[in-house]
Amino acid sequence: MWYQLFKHVLFVPYVKVFCRPQVDGLENLPASGGVLLAANHLGAGDTFLVPASLPRQMVFPAKAELFRGDQGIRSRVVAWFLRAVGQVPLDRTGGRASAEGLEPVLQALREGHVVGIFPEGTRSPDGRLYKGKTGVARIALASGAPVVPVGMVDTALRRGPLGVRYMRGARIVIGEPMCLQAPSGNETDQQTLRRLTNQVMAQVQRLSGQEYVDVYGASVKHGDLVGSEVSERVLPFPGAPIDEEVQTGA
Repeated sequence: MWYQLFKHVLFVPYVKVFCRPQVDGLENLPASGGVLLAANHLGAGDTFLVPASLPRQMVFPAKAELFRGDQGIRSRVVAWFLRAVGQVPLDRTGGRASAEGLEPVLQALREGHVVGIFPEGTRSPDGRLYKGKTGVARIALASGAPVVPVGMVDTALRRGPLGVRYMRGARIVIGEPMCLQAPSGNETDQQTLRRLTNQVMAQVQRLSGQEYVDVYGASVKHGDLVGSEVSERVLPFPGAPIDEEVQTGA
């Protein structure tokens, strides 16, 4: 009830008036059953633009700590909102905790929901597509759900008159479903997970038209890699052969 109320009373009117995205490939979204929707992440508006533009109800995993509501009134409101609209917690601390923390996401897929994730793990720092984390492959293999790649184009929010934020030329491009498969017994093999993740990210790049950088976006945001170090990691597509001379500094 709360999901539909917020969607149709608040987010859909806002998106129709101030964002007006063009949605291509809507026929590629399965009408029923669990679906893992994997998109690039350009701006904060992506998290409400996609659910407001698609006919099916969506679940977005959010950081587990947001569900605790232990940091004051604002955090309690956020925790209530996430639960009220049916979102699920995702543990991002790493290791075994993160693996076990995927269970709420897997359960949502088993129940037939559309689960949306941003494999980059963070918003792009400069509009380019960055390396995807292998969680998308782990979830797909563990659930058996198809992965639907999505390209977000020009979805950054701009500040308009009176401080109202809007989008200009926004597009959501939905690709054909992908069924990820791994050799028996290799479902948790890191090389297999990386290969499958690169396949998903390559389809996202095809839809979004972005330049691809083979490093995690968070490393650029945090300043671990800067300037020419980032430019040297540009590849034509995810999984493309890397120039060994560039990587070794020869």
